[in-house]
Amino acid sequence: MRFLGFVAVLFIAAAGVVAAGFFWLQAELYRPGPSNEEKLVLIKPGSSGRQIAQRLVDEGVITTPLAFRIAARVQPGGHFKAGEFAIPAQANLNDVMAQLRDGKVYQRNVTFAEGLTSLEIVETLNAAEGMTGTVEAIPAEGSLLPETYSFTREEPRAKIIARMQESMQKTVAELWEARAEGLPVKTPEEAVILASIVEKETGVAEERARVAGVFINRLKKGMPLQSDPTVIYALTDGKKKFERKLYRKDLKFESPYNTYTIPGLPPGPIANPGRAAIAAVLQPEEHGFYYFVADGTGGHIFAESYDKHKQNVINWWKFKKSQKGKEG
Repeated sequence: MRFLGFVAVLFIAAAGVVAAGFFWLQAELYRPGPSNEEKLVLIKPGSSGRQIAQRLVDEGVITTPLAFRIAARVQPGGHFKAGEFAIPAQANLNDVMAQLRDGKVYQRNVTFAEGLTSLEIVETLNAAEGMTGTVEAIPAEGSLLPETYSFTREEPRAKIIARMQESMQKTVAELWEARAEGLPVKTPEEAVILASIVEKETGVAEERARVAGVFINRLKKGMPLQSDPTVIYALTDGKKKFERKLYRKDLKFESPYNTYTIPGLPPGPIANPGRAAIAAVLQPEEHGFYYFVADGTGGHIFAESYDKHKQNVINWWKFKKSQKGKEG
C-alpha cells in the first residue's frame, strides 16, 4: 500500500510538472517579443534549432531560447527555412516560428534610373548592400533594362545583371511587335539605340513621344540627329562623368557616335533606356517638328522651321542670362 501511495504521489507530481511546463510554454509562446522595432534576421542554411534560437536572442527578437527549442520539437509545421526575415516589432514566439516555417523571406530592392550607362549600372549594383560577388565585366550598352529589382539577402549580383538583360530582351520584343508602321528604325536594335538618345534628351515623361517624333522626322528626311548627348558619349565613351558644358568645337569631334557629323543613328546605344523611352520610339507622336531647345523649366520648346528654332534658341539664351542676373 505504501508503495502504491508513493507511486501515486510521483504520478501526481509528474503530472504537475508537465502541467506547469505546458502552461509555462504557452505563456512563452504568446508573450509579446522584446523588440520595439522590426528586426531583419538572417538564418543561414543548415542552422540547427539551437543556432536559430541563439540568433533570435542575439538579434533581440526572443528572450527564452529554451522555449524556442522545446516548441520546435513539439509543434507541427515542418522545418525552419533559411533566409532573411523581417520580424515585426513585439512578435511573439509562436508568430516568429510560423514566419520561419512559412519561408517568406524579406525582399530587398535596388533601383536603377533610366538613362544610366552600363558602367554606371554596374557601379550602382556593386555598391548595393546585401548581395554577394562583384560584377567585373561591363555588359553591352543598352542591354540592361533599368527599373527596380527585388532580391534576397546574399543573392549574387550576377543574377541581377542576368535578370536585367532578360527583362530588356522581353520588353523590346513585346514593344517591337506593337510598333507603328512606316518607322525609319528597321530593327529592334536600332529602336534601342534611338530610345537611348531620347532617354538622355529629356527627363520629362510627357515629352518622350514628342522628342522621339522629332528624331523620327529627321531620320525620314535624311537630316542628322544633332543630339548633344551623343557628342558627350563620344567624348567620354560612356566611362566617365562629363562635368562641363559642350563647346562648339566638341560638335566637330570625330566619332561614329557624334550625330552632328554622321548621318543616321550611331553604331550603338549611348545608355540603357527604360521601357517608356523604347515605347516612345516605337509609337512616336506624329507632328511636324524638326527642332527643339530647352525652355528653362526642364522641358523643351519645339519648332517646325529652322528660323523659328533660331528664335527659340535666342529666347533660351536670354532666359539663361536673366537667371544669372537674379543669381548675382
